[in-house]
Order: sequence, then structure tokens, then C-alpha cells
Amino acid sequence: MKVVITGGAGFLGTALAQTLLESRSLPGSDGRPQQISQLTLIDIAPSRLAPDSRVRALVGSITDPNVVEQALEPDTDAIFHLAAVVSGQAEADFDLGMRANFDATRLLLERARHGGRKPRFVLASSVAVFGGALPTMVEDDTAPTPQSSYGTQKLLCELLMSDYSRKGFVDGRALRMPTICIRPGAPNKAASSFASGIIREPLAGETAVCPVSPDTLMWLMSPSCAIGNLLHGQSLEPEALGNARVINMPGLSISVGEMVDALERFAGAATAKRVRWEPDPNIARIVNSWPGRFATPRATGLGFKADANFADIIRAHVDAAGLRATSNATT
Repeated sequence: MKVVITGGAGFLGTALAQTLLESRSLPGSDGRPQQISQLTLIDIAPSRLAPDSRVRALVGSITDPNVVEQALEPDTDAIFHLAAVVSGQAEADFDLGMRANFDATRLLLERARHGGRKPRFVLASSVAVFGGALPTMVEDDTAPTPQSSYGTQKLLCELLMSDYSRKGFVDGRALRMPTICIRPGAPNKAASSFASGIIREPLAGETAVCPVSPDTLMWLMSPSCAIGNLLHGQSLEPEALGNARVINMPGLSISVGEMVDALERFAGAATAKRVRWEPDPNIARIVNSWPGRFATPRATGLGFKADANFADIIRAHVDAAGLRATSNATT
């Protein structure tokens, strides 16, 4: 079985690749587990994985047809499409966002179509497809009305992938992911980057700036939960999805103030005081357009998982980063 991960050098792509290498198999088009013979990672940065004979790491942009042709061989069986220009960058540079998010997705889908293999295509979409005047609780049938270029581009990708699935070119499934928290590494240009930074930096002894108000509601998912849900999404049989190829992922609803309160309970007041509240209207406008509460009975019924509480997310980050912290958190 040949598997491709776009964004394969990113933190989620790397973690997904490592999990796949350890598990050694994925469901094929017939639903039965197949041994992974080749794992192709494509990214604009080099892969950080340890050498493995099954790994083929390509450095290049998925906006380049030649790179996409090289990455997706005709007998590719599964594609995890994680690569994207993030929300803040897509809003600041419309042309770049369209090229890297929408046009590149079409290139991938076209290459998969002409390969003739009908690979399982897992699209990492986003709750940013929602916005505007929303109900208090977003339901599975709530219409997407994005209020950012990034959200619009993700919605366009969902529609395109669904049509390619309807036509039988790919076996697609789009997972509308919550904000992933806590991301390791340096901050990026995502509007939601602060959600990780206000926990990650204080735990490391550094100051973090929060650009939104404490009552801003977030819909979150931990990295480990995200990896599990991406793999579960690939494993679903097409009959379980039917024509509805887009799924709102379950998540954890919590305000930014509650996140900092949980940090204080976990690591003490001195750590929590490293968060500085400095409003940024541009970031707040984007983030506040996203819903903070979802009802996800379809995803739950299909077997997708959510994190139980934010304290567990902090604890998992501390363990993964090898940090020292004393926890007495209960929520």
C-alpha cells in the first residue's frame, strides 16, 4: 500500500507519519488492512523523521504540478491532505491562499483521478467554514457561511472533494477539525496560534500575548486526538458516509479565560501571569467569527473522539515536551 501525506514535515504530518510507520498498515479500498510499503511525505520543508526504508520525503510545493505528479504515483492508495496556508496568512495574501489551499487541492484530486486507483482521500478541513450570524450551538445541518478567505477556501475544497467522490474519482472524506491545541514549536501565522502559545510559552518560562478577550470561546482538539481522528476518518467505509462526505469533528468547548485558569491550576499563578492580554482587532475578528460550540452526533455515531477536558491536554503537552510541572487540575 502506498500512502501520501501533504504537509508531511509539519507537526501533525510528522506525528501522523510516525504513527503510520509504527502501525504498519491501513485499510485498503476493500476495507481490509494492508501493509504500508511506501509512505510519501511532501512539504516545502525537509522531513524530520528518522530514516526508514518505507519513507519517501519530497521537498516541494503542492502548487507545482510536477511535484504533485512525482508525489502521487498512479498506484497511490491513500492520501492525507494536511498542507495549507494558515488562516492569518490566507487572509493577508488572498492569491497565496487560493493557490496553496484551493488550486493545490484541485491538482491533488486531478492527479488522483487520473491515477485510476480511487484512493481514499482525507481532507483536513476546518471549523472556519462557519461564521457570521450562527446559532449558539452549531448542528450537523448548520449551513457554512465563512467570514474569512481561509474558511472560504476550505469550503471550496470540501465541495470539490465531494464532487470527485460523487463521480467515483476518489473516495473522499473531509474532517472539519477544531483548533489544534497545544501545538509544539514556534508560533505560526494562524489566527488561532495564540491558543497554543498562551499555554506553551508560559509553561516554558516565557511570556505569551493573548490577542483576544478572556470570554472568547474556542473549539479545541489535542494533537493526539487529531491523529486518532484522521486515521479513523481514513478507515471508514464509504457506505458509512454515503453522499455526506463532510463531517464536523467533535471537540472541547472552552473560553480563553478558562484555558488560562486551567493553566494556573496546573502550574501555578506565576506561570499563568506570564500571559499578557493585548487585544488585536484583526485576529479577534477572524477568531470571533468561528463557532465555539458544536453538537456532533454524526461524528460521535461514526466513532470519532473528543478530548475529555483541558487539563488532560495540558498534561499531555507537558509529558510530550519533557517539561516539569506540578498538576492539581481537576477540570
